Amino acid sequence: MARLSRPPRGQPSWVSEKWSKVAPRVRVVRPVRIDPEGRAGPTKGQAQGSRWRRTSEGLYVPSDVGDGVVEQRIVEQGARLRCGVITGWGALRLLGGGYFDGLAHDGHTLLPVQVAANGDRLRSGPGLDVRRVAVDEADVVIRYGVRCAAPERALCDAVRWAESLDDRVVAIDMAAAAELSSPHRLRTFASSSRHLRERVRVIQAVGWADERAESPQEVRLRLIWRRCFSWPAPLVNRTVVGVEGRRLGTPDLVSVELEMGAEFDGAEHRERERHRRDVRRLDDFQRAGLEIATFVGADLDDERLVVDRLRAARDRAGRLPRRWRLAAPGPGLDERLDERDRMIALAEGA
Repeated sequence: MARLSRPPRGQPSWVSEKWSKVAPRVRVVRPVRIDPEGRAGPTKGQAQGSRWRRTSEGLYVPSDVGDGVVEQRIVEQGARLRCGVITGWGALRLLGGGYFDGLAHDGHTLLPVQVAANGDRLRSGPGLDVRRVAVDEADVVIRYGVRCAAPERALCDAVRWAESLDDRVVAIDMAAAAELSSPHRLRTFASSSRHLRERVRVIQAVGWADERAESPQEVRLRLIWRRCFSWPAPLVNRTVVGVEGRRLGTPDLVSVELEMGAEFDGAEHRERERHRRDVRRLDDFQRAGLEIATFVGADLDDERLVVDRLRAARDRAGRLPRRWRLAAPGPGLDERLDERDRMIALAEGA
């Protein structure tokens, strides 16, 4: 898959302090074609000047409109489509997925926008990854003025075309975090879409997914736990309370059977007051008999380190009397999505 490269910009947005599960709405400028009268677009002469920037063959935006905003980059590719559909990570971004920022793991390599050709005569090139597949019109929605695959189809494509199991599971969990879709909905879609190649990858990845995940690094930590140990699978983001009912916190991962949990502390945890609260919270967990293994920065790049630290936490667990329990979970994601769909249907029928 061809990728573009730009000068390093630091960490990907999903490990920065400003990362959000839901992408904010932003302003984009849709490319226009040459207009001989210069009303709906530039004249041929104006298009050759410095005030216009060519985005693709025959399409232009004002030169002061940059492509640094990921939504603008996606829309510029989407404007080329007639029957084609933006899908994969690009569609998930336009649908509101904050994690899908169009950057590779290094934080500065730009991923090409994934497009289902759907009959359009397009070729892959810089910034564009064309797949010779069709998308049913029932699975097409309009976002930011361009044709996008609906959530389940976009997520299915992103997952089946991902390079590794970790990437597939992260995509599922982060789409769930943004409440675009759920693992259950994705499994149902993939199981019923027998014409899609590699859909088995999607069904397998769903078995590793969890709708309660809140960050990509947390997902990767959970996958190491599950791959490397025969322990019970950890529960995800469950609130822990003390025996007296006081809320102690919500660790990323927790196992009642093992009396332990694990957390990944991202960049936002380095802020002084946040770090102070974290230290107090970990102390509360430990006093209540819950052992927590903590990871930061690039720890997850060293699987042996993660395994050793988890094993050490397991060895320490159970030394103090258990003085904690899990609070009851709130409504599940599918319940929330079903209720949202019901409210939308009611509003449209009004």
